[in-house]
Amino acid sequence: MALSSGLRLLRDDVRAIFRNDPAARNLAEVLLYPGLHAVLLHRLANALWRREVPFLPRLISQLSRFFTGIEIHPGARVGRGFFIDHGMGVVIGETAEIGDWVMLYQGVTLGGTGKQQGKRHPTLEDHVVVGVGASVLGAITIGAGARVGGGAVVVKNVPPHATAIGVPARVVATRDPATGESRRTEQLPDPEAEMLRGLRAKVLELEARMTDLEDTTQTHHVEHHLSYDALPASLWRTLDDDRGDEEYMLGAGI
Repeated sequence: MALSSGLRLLRDDVRAIFRNDPAARNLAEVLLYPGLHAVLLHRLANALWRREVPFLPRLISQLSRFFTGIEIHPGARVGRGFFIDHGMGVVIGETAEIGDWVMLYQGVTLGGTGKQQGKRHPTLEDHVVVGVGASVLGAITIGAGARVGGGAVVVKNVPPHATAIGVPARVVATRDPATGESRRTEQLPDPEAEMLRGLRAKVLELEARMTDLEDTTQTHHVEHHLSYDALPASLWRTLDDDRGDEEYMLGAGI
């Protein structure tokens, strides 16, 4: 690696930190970032790896892992402007390929899914962002400008300028690179809204049952209880006759 190209890579790596981390106040602080140390040591190890230098690239990789908590295999290909923010626990496999201006957060794994030979780790194209604790597994491609949510497990390709979340990860939104406008492709579950919809459905069901009961009660009264006008006239005359009451009281009705 020529000195001039190495300096350009260093400049871009530092620029990526200032671009993505609002806590980066000055160059002196940025030079203390373990993510920057890990990337610089990896670039050295990778240059030796590509020249087939034995042992030394892996030694540099393990020393970097010991001091920074970030494990990058010497064979991984990393583009310019690569930023690992709070990188403790980041693991990047041998055949992983990372484009320009990619950002990884803490605990990200770019791993494989088995013991197969050849390409077995993911490819991240330019301007990809991978959230905290996400795992991107297998020889898949994360398209340019895509975003992977924290804790996601990605086992399938993610199209460019898409957002993938969940276990297993699924695309839930796409973004117009020209305007930055996002468009949802999937409606996420809303537990509170589902609960309110369930309560509303239950209230409507209870109201319908009450209406049915009222209708049934009214029908029962109409069908089984005679009104005043339906009673025989002779019966009303008997009830209105005081003598009937008097005879009953004297025991004639017993």
